[in-house]
Amino acid sequence: MSEKIVVPVLGESITEATVAKWLKNAGDTVEADEPIVELETDKVNLEVPSPISGVLTEINSQDGSVVEVGALLGSVSAEGGAVKSAPKIQTEIEQEEIVPAESNVIKLDANKKEPKVFEERDIEKHKEKPLILTEEVKPNVAPKRNVNPTLSPAVRKIVTENNIDINSIQGSGKDGRVLKGDLISLMGANPKPSERKIQYGEEERIKMTRLRQTIAKRLKQAQDNAALLTTFNEVDMSSVMEMRKENQEDFQSRYGIKLGFMSFFVKACVVALKNFPTVNAEIDGDEIIYKNYYNISFAVGTDKGLVVPVLRNADELSFADIEKNIKEISEKARDGKLTIEDLQGGTFTISNGGVYGSMLSTPILNLPQSGVLGMHNIVERPVVVDGEIKIRPIMYLALSYDHRIIDGKESVSFLKMIKENLEDPRRLFLDI
Repeated sequence: MSEKIVVPVLGESITEATVAKWLKNAGDTVEADEPIVELETDKVNLEVPSPISGVLTEINSQDGSVVEVGALLGSVSAEGGAVKSAPKIQTEIEQEEIVPAESNVIKLDANKKEPKVFEERDIEKHKEKPLILTEEVKPNVAPKRNVNPTLSPAVRKIVTENNIDINSIQGSGKDGRVLKGDLISLMGANPKPSERKIQYGEEERIKMTRLRQTIAKRLKQAQDNAALLTTFNEVDMSSVMEMRKENQEDFQSRYGIKLGFMSFFVKACVVALKNFPTVNAEIDGDEIIYKNYYNISFAVGTDKGLVVPVLRNADELSFADIEKNIKEISEKARDGKLTIEDLQGGTFTISNGGVYGSMLSTPILNLPQSGVLGMHNIVERPVVVDGEIKIRPIMYLALSYDHRIIDGKESVSFLKMIKENLEDPRRLFLDI
């Protein structure tokens, strides 16, 4: 008996996929529900499981093939699994029959081969461990100094201005002392050629993944179809940071997760969205659809590209629930385990470029949504407080919006309300 492997229903508006890679080869034994092939769609990657236990007898669609829903990918044969394993059993029986009756001791010697398997595994582990330990320990071990640490003022100035690692230079002076001439020679040396250029040539041409094609298409659609505009503000993060510091230990012991910044921003956005419903709306032809639910999308960077999963019914979640859900969804995104449903239904987006060190940006809309909030890094800046200059942790905020339905007054007031709720986070608990 054999079962066909077909492309499953992929979700709303998705009719085809690309075979990313086969996880099993033809002739391999597979278990029921074991992933055997990975498909790449416009939004997510998904693994297709084996319908039965047996042997993968046929592969009809090779890596890189474009397949439609219901198309044949391959087949798994239950009989093939039995046939495949039969010769092995027969061989073992023949080997046992060949062994003379007097060779019970020899049989024991034959069984000694089993410990060798474990010995080989142990050897492999020992081979791997030094590599891992070297990478972890090496940065913590103080480098041996082969040069005299005493530097002349001129050398010290050059080292400081050019941020030179003095320990990597072999000095030519007395007792290995680094001289000014050593540094000048170093700065005049030609850098090594690019290893990637040597390996792949001056240019590489690689086909875009379906996810990258979709990202490119949707971003261009946002530019072409929406009247994009961005407004900015800054927020003093002192109060949020103090609240996190004061309550972090109790929060983590009670709920089993750290209190982050995202829960404060999600709560502040929900409050502002309730007061300015147009920001939570979208355009459909000549109509405006007002959403009376608050599904907050948040951008997650992965190795394969940017994905924007959705935190559903954010207005009904506590701080702990928000943090737990964001952590769970982010891990699914990075592991490539998001489903189509995880990406659909968002009404407003938060993009945190600050985790990568971004100071300021103009985020682009995630259509058909009408607004996206850009978070950035927190930097200590001089600000005027009660007529005095003080150093405060400041974050710049950016709100990009569709000017077709959101007026300037609404957008500025929306962002100002987020700022006020973050600078006095007690307001989030008082629902004001």
